[in-house]
Amino acid sequence: MNTTAFHNADILLPKKSIDVSKWSVIACDQYTSEPEYWNSVYDTIGDAPSALNLILPEIFLEEENVSDRISDIHEEMNSYIESEIFDEYKDAMVYVERIQGNGILRQGIVGAIDLEKYDFSKGSSSEVRATEATVIERIPPRIRVRQDAPLELPHIMILIDDPDHTVIEPLAEKTSSMAKLYDTKLMQGGGSVKGYLADSAEQQRIDDALAALADPVVFAEKYGLDETPVLLYAMGDGNHSLATAKEFYEQLKEANPDKDMSSHPARYALAEIVNLHSDALKFEAIHRLVFDVDCDNLLSELADTLGLSGDKESDQYVIIFCGGSERKLWIHNKSSNLSVGSLQNFLDGYIKINGGKIDYIHGADTVKQLAEKHSGIGFILPDMDKSQLFPTVIKDGALPRKTFSMGHAEDKRFYMEARKIIK
Repeated sequence: MNTTAFHNADILLPKKSIDVSKWSVIACDQYTSEPEYWNSVYDTIGDAPSALNLILPEIFLEEENVSDRISDIHEEMNSYIESEIFDEYKDAMVYVERIQGNGILRQGIVGAIDLEKYDFSKGSSSEVRATEATVIERIPPRIRVRQDAPLELPHIMILIDDPDHTVIEPLAEKTSSMAKLYDTKLMQGGGSVKGYLADSAEQQRIDDALAALADPVVFAEKYGLDETPVLLYAMGDGNHSLATAKEFYEQLKEANPDKDMSSHPARYALAEIVNLHSDALKFEAIHRLVFDVDCDNLLSELADTLGLSGDKESDQYVIIFCGGSERKLWIHNKSSNLSVGSLQNFLDGYIKINGGKIDYIHGADTVKQLAEKHSGIGFILPDMDKSQLFPTVIKDGALPRKTFSMGHAEDKRFYMEARKIIK
């Protein structure tokens, strides 16, 4: 068992008496410019036990009272443990069937990722890798949430490149003989989700199938490469959450140089692995919203820097929405292999010098609405072909941050499972 970085884990789930439709809430990094979404979630849950009380929605990350929120989260975690609202499943993997809001099935397996086999730094050759640039400044505030927290709840989704469907999909035919752990509708248009307990025999089959994908010869033939370190697990969602878990674990090791930390629970992070070739996974661009800036000045400098024009003599473009109108302009002065990279490089430099705020938005209509609401600029970007993900990360390293999203916001992972991360 545990041939690769993906392991079983001691998984916590709310007891059957808990209303899991109120327990399960969307990933904390969604709807970061839409307080009305989170206010509605709080109203829906009321006083019921909920994962909402154990996470920090990132819309609140920069508020003055964030320290109080984090303290409340830690207190709530301890309270939930003491009141024994969880059942623990030892050495478990959970097979997940998620029916998305669009009615399409997405399958996955929840287990633990070994952080010793993960490196988010640029040029990494680890078995588990970031697919987009990691913003180091975003990690410390997230570590404050993880620090002193007795529990973790995952919204991390990690992709495997399994075109023959050898790892996850065979479980679909075995659910009748598996223990069903949960089955619920999800709030706010999130669809529904079921979870099943994979027994030891299935866990061994999963591990064998993952090990086969990680065979260096098979890997080299798949991508037409020689003597290249195997990339088996590529980040899909939750890049900064996994980076936070890694950084926290490294800090823990550094603070305890004389202790053997190899079996410490913080060495691992709960995550769901999903097949890149799932029909449910549609890669969509993540758009940019820029506000609290001099819009005319920004657009003027953008046009000069990127050589924007209406001439279609480039493979890169951006659609600019401002003042109720939109224009599609082609990028002639490229600073990246992707449109999103060329735009992001400019925005990072401009905002560093001139100030302003940038948000990352799912859905073209949403970014237009928010651009009008904030009197800002919406930048609508082209989608990325998901088949290029693994080859690009293997050959070129991580993509520009917030390059793609796997589907709409409401289809992101909802919290359900938890795990203890302190001894």
